[in-house]
Amino acid sequence: MKIHHLTTPIDRKVLKDIKVGDKVLLSGTVYTARDAAHKRMCEAIAKGEDLPFDPKEQIIFYAGPAPAPPGFAIGSVGPTTSYRMDAYTPQMLEQGIQAMIGKGMRNDEVKAACQKYGAVYFATAGGVAALLSGCITEAKIIAYEDLGAESIRKLQIKDMPLWVAVDCSGNDIYAQKDACK
Repeated sequence: MKIHHLTTPIDRKVLKDIKVGDKVLLSGTVYTARDAAHKRMCEAIAKGEDLPFDPKEQIIFYAGPAPAPPGFAIGSVGPTTSYRMDAYTPQMLEQGIQAMIGKGMRNDEVKAACQKYGAVYFATAGGVAALLSGCITEAKIIAYEDLGAESIRKLQIKDMPLWVAVDCSGNDIYAQKDACK
């Protein structure tokens, strides 16, 4: 297993070099978006409207953070189950999203879209929301504030620990029999 220190935006050539099971320490800008925000963004795309942020070369973190306690950039922020975004993911990758962060398996259409668009899916463990919030240095709601925890936030992160779950070739860590070895 390799350890990669990556900073956003990530050069697509670098994404081609990372493989399923590799560890990543990610720094830079990511955007949070869950089910309701994805639905709105895909509806906006269908209507020819602009998205709340330029998706080209961006990373979406499937998370709904808790409110920030005093002195912190954000409250607990853990990954949500990624398959809930599977219906929207190919369209978001087509718009230029280069990576997603979440937990759990993805469907075959998402894996094929990762391969088609040269994108990756990073996984992080559930139940580590308090730990992950320590990797976030800045958080700002940028769209869909009415969705509360599911609003879109722009986050600045430093050394967020992730693992490559689906690589640019469509390889899937969850499909490997020896994934826990």
